[in-house]
Amino acid sequence: MIPLWMYLIVAAAVFAIGVYGVLARRNAVAILMSVELMLSAVNINLVAFWRYLTPQNMSGQVFAAFVFVVAAAEAAVGLAIVISIYRSRRSVVVEDVNLLKG
Repeated sequence: MIPLWMYLIVAAAVFAIGVYGVLARRNAVAILMSVELMLSAVNINLVAFWRYLTPQNMSGQVFAAFVFVVAAAEAAVGLAIVISIYRSRRSVVVEDVNLLKG
């Protein structure tokens, strides 16, 4: 049986890669992919803690399913916004988007 701390280290590494991707990337699609990595790390933690603390009820898996739903909605809305910005600006670089400036 794999100990809990190994799952937590993997989740922390995946989350750190996601944070680096959000902070270091300029491309909006790469930033969305990094946010998905961060949500996957959260799912790893949810399922790992569920398995080690209360495997008799399904609360960890239910929360992980909710995170999947939120991740799918975030990807759909985020990609729709990126496509809309690309059609108007011909660029997906985040620093070039200044739609709210007057």
